[in-house]
Amino acid sequence: MTFDKEKFLHFCNTISKNTLMQTLNIVYVDAGSDFLTATMPVNPSVHQPMGLLHGGASVALAESVGSAASFLLVNAEQSEIRGIEISANHVKAKRNGIVTATARIIHKGSSIHLWEIRITDENESLISICKLTTMIIPKRKKKEE
Repeated sequence: MTFDKEKFLHFCNTISKNTLMQTLNIVYVDAGSDFLTATMPVNPSVHQPMGLLHGGASVALAESVGSAASFLLVNAEQSEIRGIEISANHVKAKRNGIVTATARIIHKGSSIHLWEIRITDENESLISICKLTTMIIPKRKKKEE
């Protein structure tokens, strides 16, 4: 089966509607067989009180990209993804503009994926570096509400 980048990006952006990803204006923009990239604007809606990009917003971006990237490696009709651990080092402040997060696989197991997510700015300066562990579980039937 060949990888259809546009179809995968459409899938990621569609499942983001009415979620935190939409609230943070995260948009999936590029993908390959072993990576996924998304952007997020930096503006007052993602600032902490000192007017800088909030570390939690960076972590939300990283977890969103890494979790979605796990769908590259599984059958989305049979599996679900859960983020189970994330760590982040914030190395540079950012006040405005766009940040770009790229998740790349470090370990691909049958039930656990380990991702490195690098968040950079428009000048490709490193803003944050994160490590995310995702768990792959069998797809569950949705409960009626």
